[in-house]
Amino acid sequence: MEPPTTLNAMRFRHVLRTAERWLERNRDAVNAINVYPVPDGDTGTNMVLTLRAALDACEQVEGSAVGPYLEAAARGALLGARGNSGVILSQILRGLAEPMLGAQEVDASLLREGLSSAATSAYGAVVEPVEGTMLTVMREAAEAAASTPAEASLGEVFDAAVAEAEASVERTPTLLPRLAEAGVVDAGG
Repeated sequence: MEPPTTLNAMRFRHVLRTAERWLERNRDAVNAINVYPVPDGDTGTNMVLTLRAALDACEQVEGSAVGPYLEAAARGALLGARGNSGVILSQILRGLAEPMLGAQEVDASLLREGLSSAATSAYGAVVEPVEGTMLTVMREAAEAAASTPAEASLGEVFDAAVAEAEASVERTPTLLPRLAEAGVVDAGG
């Protein structure tokens, strides 16, 4: 089967459900490395609950257009946001949705734009952004997506963003001393 060249609401639902399942399975591990800004051990739980609220809000969306689907996801995430990580996640979804509001499907170009908007929205939601957090990871993933060639496929843009996000998470302790002291990466990242 050939990879899709665009994402509609059904495919985006699969992406968000996969993220929610991963977070659910890894919730305790994410909670265990939660040391910044406060070592309260709830980042994994907060992100699962926020993403679940986004997905629940999407259940009411009919049709295959990605714009209304992502708009509902962003609204649901904001209303269900838990903790700092949940609020930032909701703003990432809001930023992702903004350039896609009228879209039927997302192609590589629109994904680049959405990821850039997501990073901008996330940074804008924090009074004093700190590097080495999920903000950095989102920004660097968006920058990697933006640097892909104009002719790159949707999959290539997505793969570039994911690869950079993983590398960025690994670098978070070099940017945030509290993470290095605890010997962990950023839990939200």
